[in-house]
Amino acid sequence: MSGKLTLTLVAAVAAFALPALAQDPAHRAGEEAVDPYIVDAANAGSGPFEGTAMLEAFNGREGSDRIVDDMLDRSVADPRIAYIFVATDMVRLRRTLKEQFCYILNGGCTYTGRSMQDAHDEIGLQPADMGALVEHLQDAMDAEGVPFRTQNRFLARLAPMRRDIVTR
Repeated sequence: MSGKLTLTLVAAVAAFALPALAQDPAHRAGEEAVDPYIVDAANAGSGPFEGTAMLEAFNGREGSDRIVDDMLDRSVADPRIAYIFVATDMVRLRRTLKEQFCYILNGGCTYTGRSMQDAHDEIGLQPADMGALVEHLQDAMDAEGVPFRTQNRFLARLAPMRRDIVTR
């Protein structure tokens, strides 16, 4: 095989393999492997807010990250819904939720997670589970000092995702 042909084949393989590698959590410390999928902003389930007011009300990216951590900590400790997280890759979940919140708050992040339907397809969430998760999100936003009206704007942006998340 000529050197030029070999180089062409290597380039072709790389063109197909690199997008899959971008999905491979082996490149992200502590995450479990997942099947390849296409990274698309639409996977976030909502578009970003305009401007910076929402992000500022969440105390920037750091505040948004604290809210995600607080919400997940509360959820894992809640006996009503703790079962949901037993088989969950919490490292990946924390990272992708932080990306999703940052993206929706227009914080300059790219959401690299799966679509809401694909991410929740096998979990079997019920309406009561979703209610508890929202309760923990509200408590986490309260703890971060996010104004009530701003919380409602954010929750309204998340609400349409319910149809893809609640599957039972």
